Amino acid sequence: MTNITQSNKYDSGISFVFPGQGSQKVGMGKDLLEFKTSKDIFDRVDNALGRKLSSIIFDGPDDNLMQTYNAQPAIMTVSIACYEAMKERCSNDFPSPKYVAGHSLGEYTSLYVSGVLDLEETAKLVSLRGKLMQEACEKNPGTMAAIIGLDEQSVYEISRQTGTYVSNINTDSQTVISGNKSAVASAVDLATSRGAKRAIPLKVAGAFHSDLMKPAAEELKNYMNDLDFKDPLIPIVANCTATPLTSVSEIKEELINQICNCVDWNRSVKFMINSGVNSFVEFGYGGVLGNMIKRISSESAIISIDTTESMNCNI
Repeated sequence: MTNITQSNKYDSGISFVFPGQGSQKVGMGKDLLEFKTSKDIFDRVDNALGRKLSSIIFDGPDDNLMQTYNAQPAIMTVSIACYEAMKERCSNDFPSPKYVAGHSLGEYTSLYVSGVLDLEETAKLVSLRGKLMQEACEKNPGTMAAIIGLDEQSVYEISRQTGTYVSNINTDSQTVISGNKSAVASAVDLATSRGAKRAIPLKVAGAFHSDLMKPAAEELKNYMNDLDFKDPLIPIVANCTATPLTSVSEIKEELINQICNCVDWNRSVKFMINSGVNSFVEFGYGGVLGNMIKRISSESAIISIDTTESMNCNI
């Protein structure tokens, strides 16, 4: 199965994007089984992982799907199944994007779509990432909170004063911090006192994209050395630098860095827009990235593909 279509439709104006953890729900992707290519994706991932991840995706229970170990490969699998179903349905009308990008975990989905890793290697890498991050959460307990209505500089100042980390910059006015629970609670109080519209503790397993994830980063780096990475056929816009990754060495460095460092989705989207992208297609459940992109650029066209009904080849 080839990953990249040969069509050049909208090459200069379109990007494919892929969601991260939190974009999961029991039953997601089940209707995609009507497409042979999507059914093959679920079967191949199950075989690669040696367990019936598809059963957890389709039937739950919810507590199992929410575990980082399951959630990360589940979200990746559904995103790829959406992508392959859309290719099957649209055939020669399926466009080639100028860039691909993913939010945190979604960056790993980009590896498959850009031809860096095959499906089985991607699934195993993401499954291990989820396992290692879950173990890091248990070893270094922490949490996260979304700060809404304060600018980035203000949130960085709150982070410095409370010993927390800036983990996600999603839009100009939505930033996520992380750290140990008492530090995050202090940061929430401080953000509220400084005029945040909302400061919301998140229901997450731990402090993702912070130094508390360091145990995961080192083990993942060792595992990646044994994988057959290839240079991407489509540039991947990096979470940490908001610049295109075009070589194996750059990709490996980025994947390790983003485990413990900030996902700057805001700058990534702005880079793509400033490079001529005016349309984004999100593959994966929930439409979370589409909503973020709309807040970043109300003029951008956004299509979210997560069901057979949402697939429209006129993009």
